[in-house]
Amino acid sequence: MTQSTTAKNNDKVASLSIKRNGVFIGAEVRGVDLSRPLDDATAEAIRIAHARHGVLAFPDQNISSEDLRRFGRYFGELTVHPFSTSAKEAPELIVYDNKEGNPPAPTDIWHTDETFRDCPPMGTVLCSKIIPELGGDTNFASMEAVYEGLSDRMQRFLSGLVAIHDFKPFRMLFDQTADGIRKLRQFEDRFPPVEHPVVRIHPVTGKKSIFVNPQFTLAIKGMEEDESRTILDMIYRKTLRNEFQYRHHWEPNMVVFWDNRSVQHSAVHDYYPQRRLMERVTIAGDRPCDDVEPVDVADLRRYLMPPVTAFKTRAKRQHED
Repeated sequence: MTQSTTAKNNDKVASLSIKRNGVFIGAEVRGVDLSRPLDDATAEAIRIAHARHGVLAFPDQNISSEDLRRFGRYFGELTVHPFSTSAKEAPELIVYDNKEGNPPAPTDIWHTDETFRDCPPMGTVLCSKIIPELGGDTNFASMEAVYEGLSDRMQRFLSGLVAIHDFKPFRMLFDQTADGIRKLRQFEDRFPPVEHPVVRIHPVTGKKSIFVNPQFTLAIKGMEEDESRTILDMIYRKTLRNEFQYRHHWEPNMVVFWDNRSVQHSAVHDYYPQRRLMERVTIAGDRPCDDVEPVDVADLRRYLMPPVTAFKTRAKRQHED
């Protein structure tokens, strides 16, 4: 199915051809040159398509790093990833140059970018520079479709639950030395665990989606560990259903713009040690929200025996002196 949008601004006309790539997620956009500035109406049409389709692929875009940064800025402020390989002259530009001797990071785990932030990114833009002869696809999953695929009772149960997120996969970057531990503590102070609703509402479309992921989500707040793990594992298995996914096959000079508010992704690492060179910018987002009040933690846990911390008159332990 093809949708055509005509945008006019100062007598300039940009004709966008938007063709869906999947039933629930993904679309290809043609008729725009990202090496040139966009007029306001074209940028707005892309913003709406991005929210509606979740993933937009722009083929045949021979653009520079500055072009990529300019494109990202149409949709918000560019952020700097605290743990990624950024360009020295432009820290908001991430460069992935994976090849023999420099394997890819663990991005093959389903995730939404940087949910360890209070306000996770609204979107990510990735541009292919050098792609392997075989492999290197990126999988995307519609978390709106995952939510819609749940029973009404499960949807009601998850609404109001809050999950705890942490930068856990990046902890391995710090050596177990005094200096490494000191640096880790600095990042723990900068990025303490944050809480986000398990179900969030998209600020543009108003649709609900699941907002937990196996890379950054630790647990559901207030639940026993085994109950929390059972619920999260159930949700993660739903993400694996093929009908909720779109597998993107990269071509040279292709730009992909995905919506972190409603989409998860997983990079396939089957190409190593072939070279795969990509450039990326990330766009700041807002705080995830739901339309219901958070569940009272007291309703989620029932003790057969109260925990030690519930008693104020108990004997002190050594670390409390």
